Amino acid sequence: MNTNTMKKTVMLTVAVAGLAFASTARAENPAAAAAKADIQKTLGFVPQFFTKFPEGALPGAWEEMKTLQLNPGTVLNGRTKELIGLGVAAQIPCRYCIVAHTEFAKLNGASEAEVGEAVAMAALTRHWSTFLNGIQTDETKFRGEIAKIVENVKKASASKAPAAPPVNVVDGNSALKEATQMLGGYVPEFIREFPSEARAGAWRAFRDVQLSPTTALNGKQKELVGLAVAAQVPCRFCVIAHTEFAKLNGATDAEIKEALGMASLTRELSTMLNGMQVDEAQFRKDVDRLVKGAKAAAKKNPATAQR
Repeated sequence: MNTNTMKKTVMLTVAVAGLAFASTARAENPAAAAAKADIQKTLGFVPQFFTKFPEGALPGAWEEMKTLQLNPGTVLNGRTKELIGLGVAAQIPCRYCIVAHTEFAKLNGASEAEVGEAVAMAALTRHWSTFLNGIQTDETKFRGEIAKIVENVKKASASKAPAAPPVNVVDGNSALKEATQMLGGYVPEFIREFPSEARAGAWRAFRDVQLSPTTALNGKQKELVGLAVAAQVPCRFCVIAHTEFAKLNGATDAEIKEALGMASLTRELSTMLNGMQVDEAQFRKDVDRLVKGAKAAAKKNPATAQR
C-alpha cells in the first residue's frame, strides 16, 4: 500500500469513528428531559438515583411514583402507603427502599411502633408463606378454611355472648385450644400441622401482632401490608387470606389495589436501585434532603403535607 492510500484509509477510519460517536452522543430523550424537569419542580432537585434510570424507563416510573406514592389524594394515606412499601422492602430485602420508606413513613407521622409492626407483619407473612407452600397446602381446601374463619368472626362480632375465659398458652395443645376459641371454634390445617413443639410461639406471634386489636396499626393496615408482601413473594395462599382478612377489616377494592400498586412500585424501584448499583451513601443523603425539603414545604404551606 503506498503512502497516499494509507493516508486516505486513516482519514476514512477517523471519519467513520466520528460519525459513530456523533450518533451515540445524541440529544436527551424529550420525555426523559421533561420527567427530570418535573422531578426538579416537584422535589426541588433531581435525586441521583433518577439519573441512573434508562431514558425510556424514567418518564413512566416517575409518573407512577408521583401519582401513587406521592399523591395525597389517593384512598390510602401517605403513612399507610409508606408502611406498605417498608413491609415489602424489608423482606426483598432492599436496603435502599428500607431507608427511604422508613424515613418517608416517619415523615407522614408513623411512630416507631407502627414501623416495627409493619416489618413484623412482613415477617409473619413470609413465615406462614414458607410453611403453607412447604406442606403443599391444597388451595381449594385452604380457600374454604379462610371463608369459614371469616364467617365465624362475623358471627362472633354480631353475638353478645360473654367472652370465653383466657387460655394460658404454654405448649402446642394450649395454642390449639386458644386458636379454636379465637377463630370461632375452628382451626385451619396450617396451624394444626405446624410442629407441636414450636406451635405455641408461632401462634402467639400470629395472635399478638396480626390478630390483636390493640396494636399501633389497625387491622386493615396490617392486612394490607401482609397482602402487599404476599403478592410479590408470591404466595397464593397468603394473597387469598390477606385479601379476605383485609375486606373483613373494612378494606375497599380501591384500597386493596393501591396496596398492590405500592408493592409493584417498590419491587420496580428496588430492582433498578440494586441493578444499577446506586451509591448508597449518596442515596441516604438524597433521602435526607427530600425529608428536609418536605418538612420545610409543609411548614410554609400545611396543605402540601401528605395525609
